[in-house]
Amino acid sequence: MASSRTPAKFYSPLAIGAPEPYRALPVRLERMIHFVPPHNEKIRGKIKDIAGQVDVVLGNLEDAIPADQKQAARAGFIAMARDNDFGSTGLWTRINCLNSPWMLDDVTEIVAAVGDKLDVIMLPKVEGPWDIHYLDQLLAQLEARHGVKKPILIHAILETAEGVNNVEAIAAASPRMHGMSLGPADLAASRGMKTTRVGGGHPDYGVLADAGSDAGAARAFYQQDLWHYTVGKMVDACLAYGLKPFYGPFGDFSDGAACEAQFRNAFLQGCLGAWSLHPTQIDIAKRVFSPDDKEVAFAKRILEAMPDGTGAVMIDGKMQDDATWKQAKVIVDLARVVAAKDPEKAAAYGL
Repeated sequence: MASSRTPAKFYSPLAIGAPEPYRALPVRLERMIHFVPPHNEKIRGKIKDIAGQVDVVLGNLEDAIPADQKQAARAGFIAMARDNDFGSTGLWTRINCLNSPWMLDDVTEIVAAVGDKLDVIMLPKVEGPWDIHYLDQLLAQLEARHGVKKPILIHAILETAEGVNNVEAIAAASPRMHGMSLGPADLAASRGMKTTRVGGGHPDYGVLADAGSDAGAARAFYQQDLWHYTVGKMVDACLAYGLKPFYGPFGDFSDGAACEAQFRNAFLQGCLGAWSLHPTQIDIAKRVFSPDDKEVAFAKRILEAMPDGTGAVMIDGKMQDDATWKQAKVIVDLARVVAAKDPEKAAAYGL
């Protein structure tokens, strides 16, 4: 028995009157997903300015929102969605998890009020495709009832051992899938990992260099990345199904250098963006997840030397072939999207 819909049915709306699912994800710049607490009236008053600085504004309803403020956060998100024009900036919300007492009202009230403005729902603690199937059907029913014209996408957070184990099935669950983010804090707890850090390395997790001939000499210790395996597994699942992988939160706001190192590791592994939980992390994400000026210039030279992507050429003494042409195209395509939003980068890239 098939575990998911057949290809013929995969792109059929799940409710009469719901919008057709996307065949390919819309091209959007999403270098940072910037979290805001919608119950905070002062921050809601700054949303217009914040939206101009970031690629995605996310109204957070889940962790970090006290239980007695959940309804206020939901109402605040609806108000900020109604009261602002987000332009090319994405509007997302992170709802409460499926087994919480707030999740159903989060979805039904928000889609009813601002469904046409909402781009993505971030779903916490996704354990398997069944979680996506439930939200997929519910969203289709609500879109049909409220006349929502474009499908609302789902972004899964990997923050349990079971979710990581089922990552490929989650990626394949629905055409509504946007992408996934690593949730290191809850994942560490789920796995029984011995760290209380929210992302980043750990001073006790590393490799010790071999002892030299001098028995008394200090041996170098190289700190390793606790999240390397999980990020790699998530990137493979996402890219296999045309989805977008993201690094999640970095909790130490006082250590910008470590945040930048973690974001850069994720970028090099294939992630398209990360969460920004503090204003200082916005510029870090822009710097890391925008292609480097020199890399863009070199990638443009490859594309110019191989217009149709076939054959092989020598550039600066290095052979370039169809494989490096594909890599160059990824970099230049991303640079064009960045340039469309960022005039300084457009000038730097010569685009």
